[in-house]
Amino acid sequence: MASSEALDNTTIPQPYKLKQTLTGHKRSISSVKFSDDGLLLATSSADKTARTWSTSDGSFLQEFSGHDQGISDLAFSSDARYLATASDDKTVRIWDVSTGVTVKTLTGHTNYVFCVNYNPQSNMIVSGSFDETVRVWDVKSGKCLKVLPAHSDPVTAVNFNRDGTLIVSSSYDGLCRIWDASTGHCMKTLIDDENPPVSFVKFSPNGKFILVGTLDSTLVSYFLFNYIT
Repeated sequence: MASSEALDNTTIPQPYKLKQTLTGHKRSISSVKFSDDGLLLATSSADKTARTWSTSDGSFLQEFSGHDQGISDLAFSSDARYLATASDDKTVRIWDVSTGVTVKTLTGHTNYVFCVNYNPQSNMIVSGSFDETVRVWDVKSGKCLKVLPAHSDPVTAVNFNRDGTLIVSSSYDGLCRIWDASTGHCMKTLIDDENPPVSFVKFSPNGKFILVGTLDSTLVSYFLFNYIT
C-alpha cells in the first residue's frame, strides 16, 4: 500500500516556483500587465516611470519617463506597439514601446487619472479619474471623444468588452456602470444591496460575465445578459 506521504505528494498541488525577480523601480509598483502575445511585461510605479521586460528571461527592455507624478495604471495596445499610462499628473500618455518616446499626451481630466485601457481594435482608449468621470479618447488624434459623468466618487477601473462595443466602469461610490462605447449612453447600473466601494471590475474574456472586486473582501460575478438585452 502507498504511504500517506506518497499519497499526499500526488494529490496536493505543489506551490508555484519563483522564476524571475524584476528590480529597477525606486518606489511602489502600481500595475503589472502582459502584452496580448505574452512576450512583454509592463510595470508602472509611483516613481513616475513605466518599464517593459522580456517574459522569456526577465531582462529589462525600456523605461518610459516623462510623467510629473506617479503612474497608477497602464495598458498595452493589442499589437503591443504602444503603451498607455495613467498618472497622478492628470494625464494619459501613449508611448512607442520600442523607443520609449511619448507619441501623444491626453489632457482633460481635472484630478488623478487612476485607470486606463485600450479597446480591442486599439483605436480608442478609456480612462477613469478621481474627478469622477470616464473619458473616451481617439488614439490617432489624441482628442477626447466623450466625457461620461460616470460616478459620484473616484473611478477605480475601466474595461472594454471583447469586441469593444461596451465599457464597464467601477467606483468607490459602490456602483458599476455599463456604457455603450459609441454613444456614451449608460445601459445599466449594477448596485449591490450593501453598496461596498468597488475597487476593480473587468469583463470576462468571452464577454459574458463581469467580475467585480469590492473593499469588503468580496468577488462577485455578474452574468452580463441578465442586464443587457
